[in-house]
Amino acid sequence: MSIILQSTVGGFSGEFMRQLPRLEKAMLAHGLEPSQFVISKDIATSATAPLIGPFFYDYTVFFGDAHFTVTEPNDIKFLEYFYQRCIAMDQPDERHDGIVGRILRWMEQPI
Repeated sequence: MSIILQSTVGGFSGEFMRQLPRLEKAMLAHGLEPSQFVISKDIATSATAPLIGPFFYDYTVFFGDAHFTVTEPNDIKFLEYFYQRCIAMDQPDERHDGIVGRILRWMEQPI
């Protein structure tokens, strides 16, 4: 099964839909079951222009009892971000342990 998609702003772009199988394949390769994920797309609360439309969208990813939200300008930017998070375990962590490593990890935590 595929990732469940929800949107309050008219759906996802055609390019996003064409790239979605690549994301799902990467998820499966890392032991993640795509059908356990829901991606919801909404207009970001700030940064909209009445005549132009939204500048950014909030993408909320739900899985199990957890979720996170990312604000991106378009579907492809979000897809790239989420794909990188899914394959991140393939990339070695070159940071040093010790105080510098702890500070870097602390700085990367969401606010």
